[in-house]
Amino acid sequence: MTVPEPLARALGRMALLSLGGAVALGFARFAYALILPAMRADLHWSFTLAGAMNAANAVGYLLGALTATRAAARWGLRGVFAGGMALTALSLLACALTGVAPALLALRFLAGVGGALVFVTGGALAALAARAHPERSALLLGVFYGGAGLGILASALLLPPLLASGWRGAWAVLGAVSLLALAATLPALARLPDRVVGGAGARRASLVPLARALAAYAAFGVGYIAYMTFIIAFLRAGGAGDLVTVFWAVLGAAVMLSALAWQRPATRLPGARAMGAQMLTLALGAALPLLSTSPAALLISGLLFGGSFLAVVTFTTILTRRTLPEAAWGQGIAAFTVIFAAGQTLGPLLTGALSDAAGGLRAGLGVSALVLLFGAGLAWGQPTAADR
Repeated sequence: MTVPEPLARALGRMALLSLGGAVALGFARFAYALILPAMRADLHWSFTLAGAMNAANAVGYLLGALTATRAAARWGLRGVFAGGMALTALSLLACALTGVAPALLALRFLAGVGGALVFVTGGALAALAARAHPERSALLLGVFYGGAGLGILASALLLPPLLASGWRGAWAVLGAVSLLALAATLPALARLPDRVVGGAGARRASLVPLARALAAYAAFGVGYIAYMTFIIAFLRAGGAGDLVTVFWAVLGAAVMLSALAWQRPATRLPGARAMGAQMLTLALGAALPLLSTSPAALLISGLLFGGSFLAVVTFTTILTRRTLPEAAWGQGIAAFTVIFAAGQTLGPLLTGALSDAAGGLRAGLGVSALVLLFGAGLAWGQPTAADR
């Protein structure tokens, strides 16, 4: 009989695994919002091109999500996770070397591919590891997904001084720190199970029971990425540039603590009502800057948004484990990731185009809030196991 490892050790392992999320999302996706104003000023980009950079990242994420399960069946969860981190880190480093838009689009694409490989395989690894502590599974999964918050917080502390001298140094430091994070993750990664969940030889399960949650997650992908791409530009355009570092740090810290805030609702509310509550909170957070640009309103916006958006990602893994057989967990996680990637591909392009039009950034962020509100309604209607 195997004795489960102590909870403290499992949490420590998840904390190290979460460095993958810090690199894949915190650095490769969200730090771009901090670097974007400097790049726009230096390279004379429109908001549409600025949004296209994150859309390219999202297209890469979509490709990575589509191929991650098959890649893991061939090379193992751990191998694909480490390879994804390495690809992301090297792509970030290379962004420091060019200001040519097509090259940067390609590098943002590659960083997206690596990020999806990290998130799909990392989610499967975390789901397997959480089996030993079912009563704390929401907390363990939240620690893994909360790694993106660590990346956001670290970028808030690292990047502003570097950006005073230009944007290239910011990308170089992000890449170097990402390689260090990979090295720190490897010892813990070696001790995690490497069995492929829902691999190529596994029987495919029906995803129909997750239909409304998947649709809600597509709306989440569109809505959240718009806020995360353009909120810093919105603050600077509104004269709140001196609040950017504090705002980004508050948002990152809220992401890291979101596992504690949402673990009870995530495990106790039926169906996907926890996701509905999380997306409603996101919609409120996204709408606040449109109602007031006072420091208090902006910081509350960051707190609400940061405290909820990766809780939605965490909940999709909880819902997958709750709804599908274990052999299909990888299939379910990959499906949510593909839907998420498709939504966040559209989000930056839509809000970028809106922001270039007469309504400016306010119009783009307003659409973000409305899409998130729509997604909250979809998630609330997700049937429970008893309804099926």
